[in-house]
Amino acid sequence: MTDADNLGNETSTREVAPSAARLRLVAVIAAAWALLYAVYRFYYGLGGTWGVPGIIREDAVGTFRAINLFAATVLVIAAAAPFVLVLLRNTRLRAAGVVACWIIAVGCLMHAFVDIIQRILSLQGVISVDYPATLWAEVDRRAADLQDLFGNEPWFLIEGVLIWVLGYLCLRPATRRIYAISSIVAVSVLVVVGVLAAIGTLGRLIVG
Repeated sequence: MTDADNLGNETSTREVAPSAARLRLVAVIAAAWALLYAVYRFYYGLGGTWGVPGIIREDAVGTFRAINLFAATVLVIAAAAPFVLVLLRNTRLRAAGVVACWIIAVGCLMHAFVDIIQRILSLQGVISVDYPATLWAEVDRRAADLQDLFGNEPWFLIEGVLIWVLGYLCLRPATRRIYAISSIVAVSVLVVVGVLAAIGTLGRLIVG
């Protein structure tokens, strides 16, 4: 083996190692972020009431807790997903994992952007957010808007970015551009559709 070959191998190793290290770091952060939100959901699921922006109907308390316990359980399971992706060595399974990252990231980012815009419009009195009467006896709309704006949606935004980066790092440089452009287009389109639906414009356009 020539000196040039040795230099090439060393360069390749230096390129792969930092990428693998970054992948593991992002996986740890994404898992920790998911678990943090799981704790929040478990709190409400186990009967916590601090910060609830309203009054839950007496006959719906069990439903409210069940919803939060289910969400917390899903988040705990989701916290393990990044590590599974890191450990995958099979090319097809890794590709499927990247597709899952793309879908989850787009979904989280769309959710965050649409709801942030919706809550800002609600605080400005432009629109009114609907709450199921079967669950809520009374809702403090301003408190609900602020809780979602500064609590729930930042979590979705950051988790979406982390999962997006996770998928990005699993790709070869040649395919990263497609991953990035397609996700930006998808999020943009879904945000526009979501906001139009939230303010009722989309419905009017479809009807007439």
